[in-house]
Amino acid sequence: MNNLILKISVYLWKTALIFPWKIQIIFGKLLGNILLIIPFKRNKFSKANIYLCFPELSESEKNQILKRNIVLSGSVLFNTGISWFWSDEKINKNIEYEIHGLKEIIEDQNNNKSILLFFKHSLHLELDTRILGMNCDIYGIERKHNSKDFNKLQMNGRLKSMKGLTDRRNAFTFIKWLKTGKTVLYAPDQDYGSKRSLKINFFGHPAATVIAPYKLIQSTKCKIYFLNSYFTENKLNLLIEKVSFNHQNEQDFLQEMNNYIEEKIREYPHEYLWQHRRFKSTLGKNKLYK
Repeated sequence: MNNLILKISVYLWKTALIFPWKIQIIFGKLLGNILLIIPFKRNKFSKANIYLCFPELSESEKNQILKRNIVLSGSVLFNTGISWFWSDEKINKNIEYEIHGLKEIIEDQNNNKSILLFFKHSLHLELDTRILGMNCDIYGIERKHNSKDFNKLQMNGRLKSMKGLTDRRNAFTFIKWLKTGKTVLYAPDQDYGSKRSLKINFFGHPAATVIAPYKLIQSTKCKIYFLNSYFTENKLNLLIEKVSFNHQNEQDFLQEMNNYIEEKIREYPHEYLWQHRRFKSTLGKNKLYK
């Protein structure tokens, strides 16, 4: 991305964030409705995923999830901007949120227990992690952006709430974090390719599921928590739950993990990041996502 274009874009982005959050919600819905009517490629990905994952629903019900999902995706720009550019004080003053299960995870942190904190890719994941990081110490794993300039912007934004951040290919760093009692965020619900994954059912279909979480737990003996998130009206709810999957068998562990994530997605399916090509390695990106 051209540096000048990025600077202008960030300036306009920050200008939009001057408005109160409730006004930004309205702007987000307007943008989402625009995305609903333009031939946006990722809308096709969302439709393919939703239709594949909810065969038991009627055409009308699947379309309703798709429509709500696309409209809600218009808020991603604003939620991410808040996460990267607003101060802690401004977020606490303007955004209503509640965190459940915070006491238990902080107690483990105070006892120097290492924690692998799973989460799913919600449309508001940047806001989820920013608010969580304002209330407890977390470390993050990310996929670097192709643009060095944007990647720097992204990293600086995420480090407003995280104590450390590393690329997902830098296994040495996050293993070290876990072995020294840190809490590491990890989202295993995307297709990272077949090379280091197993075919594990997700919504009843084989999906390339990364095996790294199982290996991390086996090597570090860390505890496992899950961060769930959803909105009720304009209130963000974060639920931190201690979970336990089958540690003795890799295949069973990954299947239980996928089942758990699927269960959480089904509660608020319109808030999930369906735009990702989750089944590209197993069902064919040129078939399902053509």
